Amino acid sequence: METIYAAAAIMLLVLTFLCLVRAALGPTTGDRVVAINVIGTKTMVIIALVSFLFGQEFFLDVSLVYALIAFIMTIGVAKYMEKGALD
Repeated sequence: METIYAAAAIMLLVLTFLCLVRAALGPTTGDRVVAINVIGTKTMVIIALVSFLFGQEFFLDVSLVYALIAFIMTIGVAKYMEKGALD
């Protein structure tokens, strides 16, 4: 079972780097924001898989905190795109 978790984590890591390329080369700002949001989501899942792989439940807490931070960042970027300022 550990090999399945490890393979899934490696596959998600490769896909995360592909999303990073999309974030860097995206034709519009919206594409970049979505790519960064996907990177945050995949990172959260990778942290959860590492938690199961090593048997450390603490990493699940780290994953949840990372998800909240990524969500707040997405809200901030969306507000900035809509109004042009964070006020």
